[in-house]
Amino acid sequence: MTAASSSTMTTTFTSLHPPASHHRLRRTNLTSFQNHPYSSRPLIHTLTSNPSPMNTTKIQSIGNNGVTDLGIVQSAIQLVQLSPPTWQSAILSNGLIFALGSPVLVTGLSVSGIAAAFLLGTLTWRGFGPSGFLLVALYFVIGTAVTKIKMAQKEAQGVAEKKKGRRGPGSVIGSSAAGCVCAFLSIYGVGGKAFSRLWELGFVASFCTKLSDTVSSEIGKAYGKTTYLVTTFKVVPRGTEGAVSVEGTIAGVLASVLLASIGCLLGKIKVAEVVICVLASQIANVGESVIGAVLQDKEGFKWLNNDAVNVINISLGSILAILIQQFVLQYWHV
Repeated sequence: MTAASSSTMTTTFTSLHPPASHHRLRRTNLTSFQNHPYSSRPLIHTLTSNPSPMNTTKIQSIGNNGVTDLGIVQSAIQLVQLSPPTWQSAILSNGLIFALGSPVLVTGLSVSGIAAAFLLGTLTWRGFGPSGFLLVALYFVIGTAVTKIKMAQKEAQGVAEKKKGRRGPGSVIGSSAAGCVCAFLSIYGVGGKAFSRLWELGFVASFCTKLSDTVSSEIGKAYGKTTYLVTTFKVVPRGTEGAVSVEGTIAGVLASVLLASIGCLLGKIKVAEVVICVLASQIANVGESVIGAVLQDKEGFKWLNNDAVNVINISLGSILAILIQQFVLQYWHV
């Protein structure tokens, strides 16, 4: 081998294998990188052994934002799950549900009605938690659904609810006044633990009463073959104040049984109290029909519109349920 060839091979070998000092430099950089505070993050492994200050700052910023966002979500979840609920958790939970359920809400409520329903939902969540809120939501869904049944026929006969059944704040308040009172009494612990179950019973009974009234009225208008005035049993046209039908009455009882049973499954009332809610609701609805037939639209009672009658109706159902529970069940030790 010539001297030139030997020199060429030596040069080539040297270029392929850098000096030992270069190996030490690379090992030092690798060790430094492995000890870097971000070295455990998978994203960093895609970078070179000498990341620029700009890259490091950007990654740190992204990481911090991710942690912040995650913390906000976790805090929101914990707030929603608070038991017993607070006003903050009630507002947040109600707001999320209303945002998701807005397509359903607009089918049964006006804009002002939705605002009133939001206040009702917040109060219900604060007073009786998610199960109480669910009960009211089911009342709204069922009540809205039956109102839409045979809407064209009802409109042609002049007995349909105004605005295609979309209810305003007056109707919302009129349908929930008694339940709201029970929620306030529960929130502020009126009567102590001994009365807390009574407020829940009154709450469930009020919505059983109103749902029964709504279903019996709407089914009676849609399918009632013969309607009778409750005070005289005289046959009258559909939609007459104080009129009842067999079809509507049966449907109303079933609706009350359904909602009371759901209230029992949700733990708001006991099994025996399901019967109480159904009984109280039917007595209250008969009373509401009597008021409609005797007083509504009569001289001196122009103020007694549907919303006012609704308040009387649900209040009567709620009060009756509480009285029956106290003076009947307690007496018989059921």
